[in-house]
Amino acid sequence: RGGAGAQSGGKMASTAAGKQRIPKVAKVKNKAPAEVQITAEQLLREAKERELELLPPPPQQKITDVEELNDYKLRKRKTFEDNIRKNRTVISNWIKYAQWEESLKEIQRARSIYERALDVDYRNVTLWLKYAEMEMKNRQVNHARNIWDRAITTLPRVNQFWYKYTYMEEMLGNVAGSRQVFERWMEWQPEEQAWHSYINFELRYKEVDRARSIYERYILFTALVLVHPDVKNWIKYARFEEKHSYFAHARKVYERAVEFFGEEHMDEHLYVAFAKFEENQKEFERVRVIYKYALDRIPKQDAQNLFKNYTIFEKKFGDRRGIEDIIVSKRRFQYEEEVKANPHNYDAWFDYLRLVESDTDAETVREVYERAIANVPPIQEKRHWKRYIYLWINYALYEELEAKASKRTRQVYQACLELLPHKKFTFAKMWLLYAQFEIRQKNLPLARRALGTSIGKCPKNKLFKGYIELELQLREFDRCRKLYEKFLEFSPENCTSWIKFAELETILGDIDRARAIYELAIGQPRLDMPEVLWKSYIDFEIEQEEYEKTRNLYRRLLQRTQHVKVWISFAQFELSAGREERLPRCRQIYEEANKAMRNCEEKEERVMLLESWRRFEDEFGTNATKERIDKLMPEKIKKRRKLQAEDGSDAGWEEYYDYIFPEDTANQPNLKLLAMAKLWKKQQQESEAAAADPDKDIDESQT
Repeated sequence: RGGAGAQSGGKMASTAAGKQRIPKVAKVKNKAPAEVQITAEQLLREAKERELELLPPPPQQKITDVEELNDYKLRKRKTFEDNIRKNRTVISNWIKYAQWEESLKEIQRARSIYERALDVDYRNVTLWLKYAEMEMKNRQVNHARNIWDRAITTLPRVNQFWYKYTYMEEMLGNVAGSRQVFERWMEWQPEEQAWHSYINFELRYKEVDRARSIYERYILFTALVLVHPDVKNWIKYARFEEKHSYFAHARKVYERAVEFFGEEHMDEHLYVAFAKFEENQKEFERVRVIYKYALDRIPKQDAQNLFKNYTIFEKKFGDRRGIEDIIVSKRRFQYEEEVKANPHNYDAWFDYLRLVESDTDAETVREVYERAIANVPPIQEKRHWKRYIYLWINYALYEELEAKASKRTRQVYQACLELLPHKKFTFAKMWLLYAQFEIRQKNLPLARRALGTSIGKCPKNKLFKGYIELELQLREFDRCRKLYEKFLEFSPENCTSWIKFAELETILGDIDRARAIYELAIGQPRLDMPEVLWKSYIDFEIEQEEYEKTRNLYRRLLQRTQHVKVWISFAQFELSAGREERLPRCRQIYEEANKAMRNCEEKEERVMLLESWRRFEDEFGTNATKERIDKLMPEKIKKRRKLQAEDGSDAGWEEYYDYIFPEDTANQPNLKLLAMAKLWKKQQQESEAAAADPDKDIDESQT
């Protein structure tokens, strides 16, 4: 067989070599494009969608004996080896292979796989970490040490190896071994965090001297090798010494830092920390020397934090006037330039006053306030005075709260009130603030005199309300009555004032006076909110349970207005009166309202009334009354009307909804026409349905 196969194979090879066979290609008969074109984008999208289709999970295999287990291991190892052979550089395949062997407790095989992987790529950090973690997980401490030693020798700049190695040794209680690893690490001059980790390690075991020596080596590196020439490292060293109560050492560290950085590389953070250290040691003269030394040599734009801390220190322990003059002088000069350029720039005056209030004495503040209020607005219009008046208010509040000078406060208020042109405009807040100040000084006659003067000179609603509020708090009800009378003489159209006056009399129990006030109020020819006043009067009578008077009020109100809400409120009142005849009365009100609103142009209001009536009948009515209200409900139809532009030209057509009420005799022809139109439309729909399905008609006829 082998010889024959070889001979036949030789013949086929010679035939193929002698004459090359050309494959047949099917000829395309129709070269026209297909009706449905498929784009490359569509092909890619369908391929992506089919990737998401879930494949059925592989069947579960149960291993029952050793032979099956060995067969399973052989197949899995062959799969892993094939994957590795296809692409040796994919480290994830090596890790999966090793982890699988580890899961079978084949530690020696897993080691072999990791070693083969390291031969492929020894710079892979994850590979070293997984290898060492496997050894630690299986309590192979010496193997783990060996791996960490190889890792830090091969890749000494990977800090993660060092951290893991030192942590492992510390967890094993091998403090000396962990210290030895740290020492090997420090020889490579690592980053700042590595040094601090070493220091914290020594501090965990109370080795303060060792920690100090590490700090010294670290500072030496920064000074000579210039690995980390940063101020914060020196500050941390000094704070370490301070924390462990080695104050002389801490001061020496600060002095060395100042000497090391010199005048060319001065940093305000170093001097602030040095000064705060001396402040904690109660060495105030040394603090002042440090601050002055730094301020004399550091540029002003780079010493803002230094200025701030120096100011805080002087406020605590030093001469306030001296440091305020130094720091405030610059900003005061800027504000002086602004107010000189524009004396009526009141915002600049506010900032200037805020500065001098926080940093200077009372006489200087008063001087600046006097200069500010001297710039009176040139035009007597209120909008120009709105910012200016707050200068006076702040001045008065400063004198009262900060300077504690009640006499000067009174003089400020009186001067301001004399300055205001009350015949043209006034500021009610100024009068009220003055009155409240006098009350705080327990000088009630002066407060009343001020408010009385304000009402006499320039009456305003706010002044009346403030004065009445004051007398109410003092329980002077007779004075409140007089003030309300004056208020209503001044502003009789103010409904809120009438209501408040009546409520006051109600609280005092004088019902007749309250009713008389309401009667006077509704008799006024002009009111700003009459509906609120009438509602308050009606609620008042309902609270007094005067139902007949309430009905009379509703009747009087309906004589003035036929608004639908009034009718509905009247009906709801009758329903809530709580008597036996409440339902007939309520129904009668609805009947009257319906008759009264037949000639109403606003058909939506009439529909609102009928809807309210229907809800009433649904809850309390009989079948007959329900049928009757259903017959009264209007028909909603859509209409069109012509629109005109502002210049009189046609602007098209507009659709709107209209209501046709059955009660209106003029609308009967329209209703009849509408019913005929609906019937015709129904017949048309039936004929169209019959034409669309003739088989159904044949089946129905046969049936």
